[in-house]
Amino acid sequence: MADVILMEKRGIPSAAICTDALKASADAMARIQGAPGYTFAVVPHPVSSLDADGIAEHARLAAPQVMAILRGEVS
Repeated sequence: MADVILMEKRGIPSAAICTDALKASADAMARIQGAPGYTFAVVPHPVSSLDADGIAEHARLAAPQVMAILRGEVS
């Protein structure tokens, strides 16, 4: 999460994906890095136990969020 925020601060459009269970930690990292309210793409937890179809579904959920972040369409 910190890497994405540091890249954004350098003008490199970036997006991070986290699970809903880790959203609070991602938000805390954003605050620590001086980017409170940074928007992360969020997918359901867990990810590690998913099969290929589950991963594909998570990717389908994350893709529009990532595109919105990269386009600057989020606050």
